[in-house]
Amino acid sequence: MSRGLPTVSSDRTIDRSEALVDRASELVPGISQTGSKTPTQFVQGVSPTHIERAKGSRLWDVDGNEYVDCNAALGPILLGHNYPAVTEAVTEQLQDGTMFTMEHPLHVEVAELLAEVVPCAEMVKFAKSGNDVTTLAAKVARAHTGRDVIATQGYHGWPDVWMADNENLNAGIPDAVGDYTESFEYNDIESVERIFEDHPDDVAAIVTTPVNLEEPEDGFLEELRDLADREGAVLVFDEVLTGFRFAIGGAQEYFGVTPDLACFAKAMANGYPISALAGSREVMGVMNDDDFFYSMTYAGDAASLAAAKAAITVQREEDVHGHIAEKGAALMEGYNDLAAELELADVTRAEGFPARFSIGFDDDIGTGAPTEDEDGSGGRLVRSLFMQEAHRRGVLYTGSHLPTYSHTDQDVEFTLEVYRECLEVVSEALEAGDVAERLEGDLVGATLRERTGEND
Repeated sequence: MSRGLPTVSSDRTIDRSEALVDRASELVPGISQTGSKTPTQFVQGVSPTHIERAKGSRLWDVDGNEYVDCNAALGPILLGHNYPAVTEAVTEQLQDGTMFTMEHPLHVEVAELLAEVVPCAEMVKFAKSGNDVTTLAAKVARAHTGRDVIATQGYHGWPDVWMADNENLNAGIPDAVGDYTESFEYNDIESVERIFEDHPDDVAAIVTTPVNLEEPEDGFLEELRDLADREGAVLVFDEVLTGFRFAIGGAQEYFGVTPDLACFAKAMANGYPISALAGSREVMGVMNDDDFFYSMTYAGDAASLAAAKAAITVQREEDVHGHIAEKGAALMEGYNDLAAELELADVTRAEGFPARFSIGFDDDIGTGAPTEDEDGSGGRLVRSLFMQEAHRRGVLYTGSHLPTYSHTDQDVEFTLEVYRECLEVVSEALEAGDVAERLEGDLVGATLRERTGEND
């Protein structure tokens, strides 16, 4: 593995990536297994589409091109790719097997670990994906309260309970399901209160991502806690992305507000497939009732449990979150300084938190391109040009930035040097009014979170 830095080369090709896209298009609906990884999310013809291997903070695509990783596989990679302590724990477990007719001791050990580090965790139930546990949380809340309506904010996965209220993504979902899902706005407590007013004594849960890219304002999380207590509803934090990233105990530890239930996945096992619903004994106890059913064969996967135990242990013993905050702050502040220096602060900015931020581009800028009404491009042209130049220079920019424990000062310096060059290209293109002409591939399409209304 190269310990240097990726280099810009005219020899960079994506021939194998494009061949794999062609093959997948015949077999895989949408070409990708994950919405955020579809080729339309990148500059087709320039960006890679398939990653072959990774180590630490680096990725290599199927054509052998090397990149500094900025997206951490959409969030699961917290410590770094192929992190030694995690890989060793999984390798050791593989020698003893991974699936058994009865429970493995790791089920108890990892549940105990979660109870020690997560404020709300008095009981724990494992699953495989974030979808599993967010949907389980809704079911638990309904069973516990005897109510039907779920008040929800943010993206919690593809199941019907979350997508029924979204007109853009509700194909295949009966209209009746949407009668029991009501959306509210983040940092708008009145929009939550209206749901309770519209459905008196029938709101089972308030389900929210505790933090997106904006700070909770005016005690918003505390107000949700108070409202849930006052109305007898269950407060659920979807910590699939924030869990173990903002702090070892998640955003609930970071902001000091404890929910009744919390959903974890992603960074919990540094990339291995596992998730958990954790919560108070009172609410989680409903799963002991004879008429409540939840079961999943692959929740017994010992390899992922071994990875989770190792990943959480590293976080308890080392300053993982301090490191991530330091590197994230350097990247975020460095980017905004570059934008200001190049007089692009009104065009682009990094917003969010050091542990999770996003670099975006304003729509209302002069690109010399067709208007939003004509082809739906808007400011995506500038974002596409920036992405194109970053990928050509060895930084896998996707918009969202999720630093890991493996990112180094050298990675930060290199990334900011690349971003400077990318912004210089953007500045020249905006001044000349020829952004579209400089784009060598296809315009980046709408992201999943844009279509679901979440900022990312």
